Amino acid sequence: MTAPLILASTSRWRKDLLARLKLPFRCVGSGIDEEKWSEGVRYPEQVAIALARAKAVTVLAHEQDAVVIGSDQVVALGDRCLGKPATPERAVEQLLELAGRTHRLLTAVAIVRIGGMVEWLDDTVMTMRPLTRAEAERYVAADSPLDCAGSYRIESLGIALFERIASDDATAIVGLPLLRTSAELRRLGFPIP
Repeated sequence: MTAPLILASTSRWRKDLLARLKLPFRCVGSGIDEEKWSEGVRYPEQVAIALARAKAVTVLAHEQDAVVIGSDQVVALGDRCLGKPATPERAVEQLLELAGRTHRLLTAVAIVRIGGMVEWLDDTVMTMRPLTRAEAERYVAADSPLDCAGSYRIESLGIALFERIASDDATAIVGLPLLRTSAELRRLGFPIP
């Protein structure tokens, strides 16, 4: 019998992705302060991994018999991280900064259990089409991506903002790369076909 599986997230998108593997699991929010955990971390790759690890380890501290999956995404424009905009005005400004440019969507995953951890980073290269301010405002009003890094929901209307996406695992774009996640869970004894 395998350990209980917990997704250290309350994201409906990550929950829907993990549910595709047909395993029983629970969702438990980590409650971490993302600002605190990313303080002093210089590179976007390190920020994403630090946040995924912090989420998983924080939940594991209260659920020690479980296998816990933590995941986080960072939008990297060069060496800068673009976070969750929180306001429509900031979302529009982020979209205009990304418009016509290529950026990276970094999806980090940490799978932890007492006595072990595996973590990795999925790197997706995304090119946004040029946008006018009116298009950015219309998109933000329609999709309300205020809680999304980079100010877009790729799993919704946000797909219309892009010219090109290069990814090894399309599920990483939504928030949890299932190719590697399912391989790691199989390695831990979870019965995935």
